[in-house]
This record gives sequence, C-alpha cells and structure tokens, in this order.
Amino acid sequence: MAFLAYYVIMVVLLFTVRRMFRLSGELFRKLFHISVAASVFVLLHMFQTWYLAALAALGFGVVVYFVMGFAERYPSIMRALEERKPGEVRSSLLLMFFTIAALIALGWGWLGPTSKYMVIVPIMAWGFGDAAAALVGKRWGRRHLRGRWVDNKKTAEGTWAMFAFAAAAILVTLIGYTAWPWYVDLTVAVLVAPVAAFTELVTRDGLDTITVPFATFAALLVVTQALALMGVV
Repeated sequence: MAFLAYYVIMVVLLFTVRRMFRLSGELFRKLFHISVAASVFVLLHMFQTWYLAALAALGFGVVVYFVMGFAERYPSIMRALEERKPGEVRSSLLLMFFTIAALIALGWGWLGPTSKYMVIVPIMAWGFGDAAAALVGKRWGRRHLRGRWVDNKKTAEGTWAMFAFAAAAILVTLIGYTAWPWYVDLTVAVLVAPVAAFTELVTRDGLDTITVPFATFAALLVVTQALALMGVV
C-alpha cells in the first residue's frame, strides 16, 4: 500500500506544481520520470527481502501497463501526461519497472543487502542525467553530434549535462549509502558517469530507460570490484 500511496501523492503533487508554476511540457515529463525513478527508495525500504521488492515492482508495472492502456481511450489524459506518440507512456513505464526489478535482483539479491547502492545508483544516474540531457539539449543545445552509432538528435551540451548530473547523482547516492571516504565516492562517480552519458548518447527510440541503468550497473560493478581488489573499498 505504501508503494501505491507514493504514486498517488506523486501524481497529485506533480499536477499541482504544474498548475501553480505553469511548467513546460518537457519539464513536467522529466519531473515525472524522476519521480518514477525515486520510487526505488520506497521499494528498498518497504520490503525486507529482495524478491518481494522485485515482484512488487514487476506486478505494479504490469498493472500500470494495463491501466494506461485503458487511459489511452481518453486523449485528454494522455495529453496531460505529455505523451509524444501512442503507447509511449505505458511502454516506458513497463520498461522502467522491469529495470528496477532486475536491478533489485542483481544489486540486492545477487550482491547482498549491503550493496543496495548498486540498485539506486544506476536508477538515479538515469533519472537525473536523462532529465538534464533532455532539458539542456532542447534549451541550449547548439552542437549536434554526428556519428554512425550516435543518435543525431543529441547535442554536445545535452551530453555534458547528462555526465554532470549523472555524476552528481552517483556521488550523492554513494555518500548516503556507503561508508567510503568522499574522495572514493567522487572517484567512482567520475569513472562511472561517462558510461551513463555515452550510453544515453548512442541509445535510440527512448530505450535509454533500460540501457542506461544496466550500463551504469555494469560500470559500477567493474569499478567497485577493481577498487576492492586494490583494498580501497
């Protein structure tokens, strides 16, 4: 019930803030994405076992998928959610909850309860980094990046914003969830954030919801294991 209550409160709060401050559609979209990403904190602190938390995320994702399918019958609702194309909202939400469930299984279930930061870091890096990339890229982006594997809609300014905000999110999460010295947290953030930024840059069709968190998890695992072998953490 706490998980459902979180979303009820979040939706009411977002629409209230949007009305009060007349937020742009893009800013509202990204605040919505960050709110969904932040629900991982509820899952990690509400459940005592990783598999119940993962099942809750999956189950909620499936329910939301069908609820949003019903909501698509009412165009006014989807316009309010700033949907860009039919089915975008429900598919992105399903992918997000699948990603959260998988990361809970890996970071908490596989690595153990002392490694919950391995779940939160990838989600926060995606949530804040992707939001910054979109907002900065659309508002101040001037230099479009070109390349065979690059999404040509992306800009250098947006990618730098992705790196900076992902690094900040990683740093804050590590400070809050580990007992490592601040300079170790900063080192990990600086080493992992470029992977998140590069993955967002080359991902197309909105699939960064799944590619960025998993790529960040992999990079974080490699970096922390290397630091552990060196006796740093």
